[in-house]
Amino acid sequence: MPRAGLSHDAVVALALEVVDEGGPRGFAQLTLAAVAERAGVATPSLYKHVGGLPALRREVARIAVEHLTATLSAAAAASTRDPADALRAMAHALREQARALPGRYSALQGASWVLDPEATAVRAAAGETVAVIAEQLTRLGVPESRRIDAVRAFRAAVHGFIALELDGGFGLPDDVDVSFDYLVDGLVDALATTGAATTTSQ
Repeated sequence: MPRAGLSHDAVVALALEVVDEGGPRGFAQLTLAAVAERAGVATPSLYKHVGGLPALRREVARIAVEHLTATLSAAAAASTRDPADALRAMAHALREQARALPGRYSALQGASWVLDPEATAVRAAAGETVAVIAEQLTRLGVPESRRIDAVRAFRAAVHGFIALELDGGFGLPDDVDVSFDYLVDGLVDALATTGAATTTSQ
């Protein structure tokens, strides 16, 4: 039976259900047909509410990015005294969110949003995410000249671990949580060293 009161927001909510229930491949498997089936309507009926699959994917990505930013901000806010602790908390929060919602996490990745001229809202949301990370790196003492490098290092290291974990890449019996702590501690210590070296040279 078709859902009453179908709207743009309702279609996006159904798309998020598809993504969330699809696991790590949820975003890749998002189709208008899957959303239409949940809505109980024919696929062409969705075009009254969204401008096709690319537009729907952009909306899902924007929401996923905004959710991530809120998660990182909350983690940092709980560690306001120590930026190193804030960065550690942010890394753990990112991993927890990726494990809980791997489909949305996959929506954050890839260069498509950078290259898509229609993805302005996604890029703006991603800029807020970068700003949250950069704020803690600034508090840690990372100089402005190395801040983007530090943001990229933080994202690449944490994402690399998460991507391997979601793909089942850690087959040894050793505790994966301990390995993640080891990675994050080493990363934050290295970033702190960058800040300390700058302070010493001044």
